[in-house]
Amino acid sequence: MKIKRIEAIPYAIPYARPLKFASGEVTAAEHVLVRIYTDVGICGVADTPPRPYTYGETQDSIVSVVTKVFAPQLIGMDPMDRSKVQQLLRRTVNNPTAKGALDIALWDVIGISLGTPVHKLLGGFTDSMRVSHMLGFKPAAELLEEALRFRETYGIETFKLKVGRRPLSLDVEACHVLREGLGAGTEIYLDANRGWTANEAMEVLRRTEGLGLSMLEEPCDAAEAMGRRRLVQHSSIPIVGDESVPTLGDVSRELLSGGSNAICIKTARSGFTEAQQILGLCEGLGVDVTMGNQIDTQVGSLATVTFGAAFEASSRRAGELSNYLDMTDDLLAEPLEINDGAIRVREVPGVGAAIDADKLQKYRQD
Repeated sequence: MKIKRIEAIPYAIPYARPLKFASGEVTAAEHVLVRIYTDVGICGVADTPPRPYTYGETQDSIVSVVTKVFAPQLIGMDPMDRSKVQQLLRRTVNNPTAKGALDIALWDVIGISLGTPVHKLLGGFTDSMRVSHMLGFKPAAELLEEALRFRETYGIETFKLKVGRRPLSLDVEACHVLREGLGAGTEIYLDANRGWTANEAMEVLRRTEGLGLSMLEEPCDAAEAMGRRRLVQHSSIPIVGDESVPTLGDVSRELLSGGSNAICIKTARSGFTEAQQILGLCEGLGVDVTMGNQIDTQVGSLATVTFGAAFEASSRRAGELSNYLDMTDDLLAEPLEINDGAIRVREVPGVGAAIDADKLQKYRQD
């Protein structure tokens, strides 16, 4: 079996409402669908979310690097030679989500060729993941209303609150209102997307002490090294690295320097192969991981479920899997379902991300 052709298709699907957070705002999922075709008729699929304000990638840059740089090197290779593929991808710096999509699509090819679900090839620990829902920038009362609605409709009991606003009182108020309205049994954690300084983050933690918040993700820029290290040392809850740790090397740096003591894994930027390496490093060091979200479509969320459910360590916490509910449509032929607060893996060969051809034709931009 050889790689015959690689496609990178830009498409756009509007969000029902703008999603706002400290590092930016998005009004549509302007993503790239990556498809790898083989000479035996197998096609592997993955989704790529450009995040120019986080990784510097755009739709155009992803299409260009996939079709003009990576495809000429990968065509003719055996998809099973994953280490060779990784070595070729590493020769080009940056472009994390473009590389991640190619890796996931290759795993999809391998699973289909072997007639085996990829989540079983990876580890097969469990068949589902609990869902964490992300709450964006809104007044506190509206955040609580949304959380209660998602708990009632989908059974979700874990919520990630986007923070990083100024004045700090907006986020502090939201924490108190959510805790009072949701009760002690619901998990709440924060993500500031580098929106504060380390000192501001310390102040927020002081003013929310006793609320039972479980984690604080990317409170400030990791380049604020001394302040970030002091924050980690004094915080009673884990400080999670996310944007600062897109690669295995970045994870090593942040953990060893004391800039983080928990890590967010996102398959969209690491694929399955590097995500395994990151997970193994964290397990060896006794560091907790979360499965994060790049404001993923259903195709991307299915990839997260596939990886997260494959390992005990990555399935301990609820994964961020519900952002696709903010979209007006999706490309996945068989929509995901959240039942009793969880999403199941697909028990089919590969990842199971069959694409609706009519919807792709409708939303593609090339």
